[in-house]
Amino acid sequence: MFRIARNELKRMFYSPMAWIILAILQLIFAFIFLYTLDQYLTVLQPALVGQDNAPGITDIVIASLYLWAGVIMLAVMPLLTMRLLAEERMNQTLVLLTSAPLSMTQIVLGKYLGLMAFVLVIISIISLMPLSLALGTPLDWGKLSAALLGLILLLGSFAAAGLFLSSLTKQPILAAISTFGLLLFLVVIYISGSSANSTSELFVYLSHFGHFTAFLEGMFNTTDLVYYLLFIVGFLLLTIHKLDSGRLQG
Repeated sequence: MFRIARNELKRMFYSPMAWIILAILQLIFAFIFLYTLDQYLTVLQPALVGQDNAPGITDIVIASLYLWAGVIMLAVMPLLTMRLLAEERMNQTLVLLTSAPLSMTQIVLGKYLGLMAFVLVIISIISLMPLSLALGTPLDWGKLSAALLGLILLLGSFAAAGLFLSSLTKQPILAAISTFGLLLFLVVIYISGSSANSTSELFVYLSHFGHFTAFLEGMFNTTDLVYYLLFIVGFLLLTIHKLDSGRLQG
């Protein structure tokens, strides 16, 4: 399992697309970080001076950066997951992989962990920017940790859903489109459920972002944690079942 994860991670870094994605994400997140920081220092901080319980730099700058990270990765994650199994099927190497003396659980977890290792590299690059603020100002480490955990869980759920949809087709582009469609649908139901005219707790609960925003506010609720774990485990089990069915059918 760990060998598959290591090979998957290496394969990503051998691809120029991975480096291009990292470079573009770094540029976008750096711009968002610097713009939000400038707005905080020049506009918001002077206006908040003297107010009780005024939001600090962690609430405004860091939470905004992680929120944008979640939104942008919604579009990027399908590009990362589309190759995991769909490309193996297209290149007819999936048969070789599934006929290896490994269980489907080991194969799926290996693929998932390899992708999550790459995702953690992206999150580490993002997190270096807010951490740099600690050199000049105190941070709310509790809120920062909660936001970081929320982003890891959010992207972990993106990855699990993308891995499953990648197992359904041999066309990577179809896997990417279907993954983006599913993730976008979950955002739409969150917006629909939280709008002033049609508030729906069920829609908010079903959506990723309904739980992610709680982490950004520094709240750690086991309900949110359980939602993400069930979502991730559910899609991984579906992927294992799909590959098992394919192997039995030959």
